[in-house]
Amino acid sequence: LIQSTLLTLFTLILLILQTYAAPPELNPTDFDAALSAGGDVSTSPPPGTSKRAPHSIIIGVRKGGTRALLEMLDIHPEVAAAATEVHFFDWDENYAKGFEWYRGLMPYSYSHQITVEKTPGYFTSALAPERIRAMNSSIKLLLILRDPTERVISDYTQVYFNRLENHKPVQAIENLLVRNGALNIRYKAIQRSLYDVHMRNWLLHFPLEQIHIVDGDALIRNPLLELQKVERFLNLPPRIASSNFYFNHTKGFYCIRSDGRERCLHESKGRPHPAVNGTVLQQLRSYLQEHNRTFFRLVKRTFDWQ
Repeated sequence: LIQSTLLTLFTLILLILQTYAAPPELNPTDFDAALSAGGDVSTSPPPGTSKRAPHSIIIGVRKGGTRALLEMLDIHPEVAAAATEVHFFDWDENYAKGFEWYRGLMPYSYSHQITVEKTPGYFTSALAPERIRAMNSSIKLLLILRDPTERVISDYTQVYFNRLENHKPVQAIENLLVRNGALNIRYKAIQRSLYDVHMRNWLLHFPLEQIHIVDGDALIRNPLLELQKVERFLNLPPRIASSNFYFNHTKGFYCIRSDGRERCLHESKGRPHPAVNGTVLQQLRSYLQEHNRTFFRLVKRTFDWQ
């Protein structure tokens, strides 16, 4: 009996220590995330700043150019960008931590600045639109899209290299795109490119006027033109100029020049895509075309997608 009582007592003490080892709003993993997102628990914030909920969110799409858009938008002096993908509205375990946890991961900003967060997973999340609307029904949303077929291949390419780096087995893209002789429409990369399906969900909670769609293919060719449209949508004064961009011939895309320094996106961006079997590629394009036409009707504009 004594041994049983001691064992029960020890278990209770262990549970208490696990629960209170770190405050629930800032456990060790959140501490790392807060630091990487610009939070600093050891020093005072800049005078006159505070952490505020985002005024705009880049909701997606994965492999659509969200990182490029955020980095380029961050050139603007009146934008404070969150450095990491927070996944607050699409991951239940993060959403359960509450709004104050979320706001704590935002950057410090001045009153004349707007805070912008990006998490590409929001666009394809069934719950994110409703949850974001509950936070702020008038928030301005940014959605960057590219040719959905190219997006599928880019999605595969990212996963392919990630698996290689982690010494995991990889498959040829055709083996994922085709199952039993037919297009594998359950493949997640294809599901993410069904823009009409996901857009319908967002339009249940937000009017189209609150969602600005950035042409990701155009952003690659002419970043300034797309950024100027974003400035107008966010009611920002025009501050981003052609001098903020230069074409890097080695990488094959535009890089950023700001605050006296030059920087390009991470080397993982702009990786070469694998060659895809022509028949399989045509199957994929044909399947996505009808979804594209439906999407064009929903958003009342068209895009130059094959």
